[in-house]
Amino acid sequence: MEGMDGTNALGEFLRARRQLVRPEDAGIAGGGLRRVPGLRREEVAMLAGISSDYYLRLEQGRDRNPSVQVLDALARVLLLDADATAYLIELARSSQPGRGRAPSRRRAFPAPERVPPSVVQLMEGWTANPSYVQDRFSTILAVNALATALSPNYAVGVNILRAVFLDPAERELRRDWEETVAEGVATLRANVGPDVDDPRLVDLVGELSVRSALFRQLWARHDVHPKRGRVSRLTHPQVGDIDLQSNKFTIGGTDGLVLVVSHAEPGSRSAELLAILGSLTADRDVRRHPVQDQERP
Repeated sequence: MEGMDGTNALGEFLRARRQLVRPEDAGIAGGGLRRVPGLRREEVAMLAGISSDYYLRLEQGRDRNPSVQVLDALARVLLLDADATAYLIELARSSQPGRGRAPSRRRAFPAPERVPPSVVQLMEGWTANPSYVQDRFSTILAVNALATALSPNYAVGVNILRAVFLDPAERELRRDWEETVAEGVATLRANVGPDVDDPRLVDLVGELSVRSALFRQLWARHDVHPKRGRVSRLTHPQVGDIDLQSNKFTIGGTDGLVLVVSHAEPGSRSAELLAILGSLTADRDVRRHPVQDQERP
């Protein structure tokens, strides 16, 4: 699968982002008909002030040591924002000889990350705030009752990105489904960085690429957006429309675990409906223990 062997992540990123830039946006007039979208390699090289041969070597992975000045020039030409520029620099750093990681597919399947007990206790005390912990690959490791009341896919061991793409109920739940999946893919790429051969990512991207044409399109764009808070617009089958503001916090001392906490605007109709949902599901018996308590099948 393209982009999943980790051998030329930098070149694949450059090629994907080059194909997203319209010639007119780069100051190239009269580009005429093109067989493929975006800028040509020689146009990127010209605008970045480097030779066409050197840029070709970068895309093909034959040169893996671009300077900071070259990377800055490429980021400017490719219209990268701050997040994508940081990602480009990280890819270049990891691709340098002696700087990359050993192929993780040769290791045993990584053990699940542990959720600190204090975080679990904190979440369980938030009876008015749906919350969960996920790893870098969007798998839920701990969750409180109100989050599971919003969606049964908020459960330990569920990969929420997979569920949002493949479970029709998630599309019915989310009025902003298109925005949600696009953001989820861009966040996944940002979270994983250059570690594209991790077996968890390989399995997830492989399955979603086979089962979702939209995922294939989004993954091929190489969009990068780190985890941030956002407003989720839901239509819950029991209580109706709820708008929730989510905030995401990296848990210190872990390998990129994120605590996601949501709330409704105080005094709003959404806050009222969220409270009703909490009362309806207060006695539901759901699994909320951290993932380290269960064995992987």
